[in-house]
Amino acid sequence: MATLSKKVKTSDLDLKDRLVAINRVTKVTKGGRTFSFSAIVIVGNEDGIVGWGLGKASEVTTAIAKGVEAAKKNLVKIPVLHGTIPHEQSARFGGAHVLLKPASSGTGVKAGGAMRAVLESVGIHDILAKSKGSSNPHNLVKATMEALLELRDAHAVAQHRGISLEKVFKG
Repeated sequence: MATLSKKVKTSDLDLKDRLVAINRVTKVTKGGRTFSFSAIVIVGNEDGIVGWGLGKASEVTTAIAKGVEAAKKNLVKIPVLHGTIPHEQSARFGGAHVLLKPASSGTGVKAGGAMRAVLESVGIHDILAKSKGSSNPHNLVKATMEALLELRDAHAVAQHRGISLEKVFKG
């Protein structure tokens, strides 16, 4: 995947975090069972900037806080046009396959679970999304992020090709 770097700095952003999933992990030792928690978190400003993070700790609140900090470290900019995405896109991570389609105004976010959290954090209001294969929240978040990172708007295409915006649409 040869995409351009879309990293964003966290300063001056109003980020909102969403908890996607918490997983309790048990480690059996000679002294008994030790419980720990892993939390996958999405942060976004609902205006095209989003990031995901995984936090692991012995307490739920600490795991969530670590996940939020990890998510803030890998924020990316996603092209959003009129509340939807510029074109259809699919992606795969592990056993999770996702398909994202732009939708007309008023459709809403037609997606479930982990995909919905990512898409709403980006600021997408109208989209049709389908997850195929695994429903593992970790892989769904990663596949959705991969699909969103592959999106390109008309300005980026014109700049990459070195032509004017009008020539992109003329063909």
